Amino acid sequence: MYPTIMDGQGIYLYDQDGNEYIDGSSGAVTASIGHGVDEIIKEMTKQAEKISFVYRSQFTNEPAEELAQKLSQLSPGDLNWSFFVNSGSEATETAFKIAIQYWQERGIYTKTKVISRWMSYHGITLGALSMSGHHARRKRFTPLLEESPIVSPPYCYHCPLKRTFPDCGLLCAQELEQVIRRIGSEQIAAFIAEPIIGAAGGAITAPDGYYAEIKDICERNDILFIADEVMTGFGRTGKMFAIDHWGVAPDILAIGKGMGAGYTPIAATLVSDRIIEEILTGSKSIMSGHTYSANPQSAAIALAVLKYIERNNLITHANEVGTYLMSEVKRLATTHSIIGDVRGKGLLIGIEFICPYSGQRHDGNHVTEYIVETAMKQGLLLYPAAAGSEGIDGSAVLLAPPLTITKTEVDLLVKRLEMTVVIVQRWMHKKGIV
Repeated sequence: MYPTIMDGQGIYLYDQDGNEYIDGSSGAVTASIGHGVDEIIKEMTKQAEKISFVYRSQFTNEPAEELAQKLSQLSPGDLNWSFFVNSGSEATETAFKIAIQYWQERGIYTKTKVISRWMSYHGITLGALSMSGHHARRKRFTPLLEESPIVSPPYCYHCPLKRTFPDCGLLCAQELEQVIRRIGSEQIAAFIAEPIIGAAGGAITAPDGYYAEIKDICERNDILFIADEVMTGFGRTGKMFAIDHWGVAPDILAIGKGMGAGYTPIAATLVSDRIIEEILTGSKSIMSGHTYSANPQSAAIALAVLKYIERNNLITHANEVGTYLMSEVKRLATTHSIIGDVRGKGLLIGIEFICPYSGQRHDGNHVTEYIVETAMKQGLLLYPAAAGSEGIDGSAVLLAPPLTITKTEVDLLVKRLEMTVVIVQRWMHKKGIV
């Protein structure tokens, strides 16, 4: 049985027994501005007193229009068009559909595939799961899924291509072109990737030059590049969007989680001018729709969240405090041999665990589960992640506290993390996982 949460304030949650937890993962890397923010609660009430729902095929509404304008200002390149949905899974699946429709509008009907990487996660609906290279989440539904994940991830800690950066010459990026040749670019509508891999890889962060190479390959082969920023968007990595770290503008951007910051279910697919131009001169309609798309209640809340992030300079803060948190976790790695790798950017930090003495890989799911459970007993919430070869034989967690966390609160978080690491290392030794 899960404990029952009764209250939340800032980075803290409190259950029915009065136990305190540091929300070290922002839930599912979602509650990015913390819990119980009065300004957002007031905006919720204010909008509810006006109108909470209208159907998008009958009306537009002011909050949705303002939110779309704000997203246009914040996004890279010419991603000036928004299609609002309710979850990250819907956002990536809508991106999938728009990519295929774009080529159809141009009279090209063979481009029906969206390819992706292993050790990726793009959502739990069937279309999104087909694009996901997450073994644990695919295996029950494999007969229903497309074989989309076929490219190796940029996983320098355990390189699937057995190379070392920078001597590898970004072979993992070049592999995309090899895959395109095998399938045929005339069959491929788009390539989708998380700029920093989340649940499927514990904040795997690509080396410099990787995304520039990926974008160049896509452009040379007439393939759209979709960036899945559902987990990484809106300041989580110390930039507005994680892809901004590499100065690359995708053709389509999927966003969610931090957009509503846990105060409402909302996500979106952002689309470039050139894609919309083809649709506007063709069918004039994106073939996708959800009952709650662009509802004024969620749009007003998301707009308030984005304004709160800007007004409180949380992206700069996330970068500064994230640098401090990263250094503290790396300090733990020097004294605790269970920690094999620490990676990520801003306040999205992955910790990969190894056997403390041999450094070997192990049954990842079993160990990760114990780490998360142990941390919770210490009053720290962590997010489980896959790791190791093909995302199977390794364990990892994500540290992703609210962007509002202070250095003093980081110190307390790290103290609870170290207590967790000590207990887990003793447990691994007792179990013979050495």
